[in-house]
Amino acid sequence: MKLKPVESKKDIKLGDAHARVPDHGKSEEELERLSAKESARIADLQRVLYADASRALLIVLQGRDASGKDGTIRKVFSSVNPQGCTVSSFKQPTDLELRHDYLWRIHSQIPPKGMIGIFNRSHYEDILVPRVRGLFPKKVWSARYDQINEFERMLADNGVVQLKFMLHISRDEQKARFEERITDATKNWKFRVGDLDDRKRWDDYTKAYRAILERTSTAWAPWFIVPADDKDVRNYLVARCIADTLESLDLRYPPADPALAELEIQ
Repeated sequence: MKLKPVESKKDIKLGDAHARVPDHGKSEEELERLSAKESARIADLQRVLYADASRALLIVLQGRDASGKDGTIRKVFSSVNPQGCTVSSFKQPTDLELRHDYLWRIHSQIPPKGMIGIFNRSHYEDILVPRVRGLFPKKVWSARYDQINEFERMLADNGVVQLKFMLHISRDEQKARFEERITDATKNWKFRVGDLDDRKRWDDYTKAYRAILERTSTAWAPWFIVPADDKDVRNYLVARCIADTLESLDLRYPPADPALAELEIQ
């Protein structure tokens, strides 16, 4: 199993059946073992990324409510040194943020070189929500596809490697997870009544996500659709993609200061 970037309309498969990987042939225990191996790879490569300090890695996690954004962060990055990683969660804009352009709050959270930055939701909310809820005229939110592409190109040109994951969950699986949040006292805090309102707009969000994937998956900031009904499959696929990407960067520890050869510690 390996994720492939969205490169054309043919790659955009958002039906309920596409939220699962059929017949992957791996047990839960094997998937957990493989995920742990990939997480360890990420941890090893993160140290080199931090020391090399020539590039940053930005991970964007998008998905419907209960698709597993929090769980993906917790599992995939379980071995990462917290000093080399930041997590940013983008909720409804504050009054101050609304007085700036919509990318202002995003740009301030872009990781510096040497760091991994994780976005739990992102600037794509500024297309999704206005489009589905009719908050702005079409000419406003539709202009944001090109604006975001140029923003992400600028980031890439300045050393920010970007991976964008759409965690794709089926309608039935979301229902099951919502019911668990309602009945499990330890998960009540995750549920809000507004989640049900968004669920009623399922088809509208599907169309909005399809347009985003089609128009903003680029060579410099690719989208990956992750089958997210099975949490273990989801975690493994995301972890492997991140580890493979870090490995492809050919990172190096910086050379030692020549003065070290003559240094004598008393």
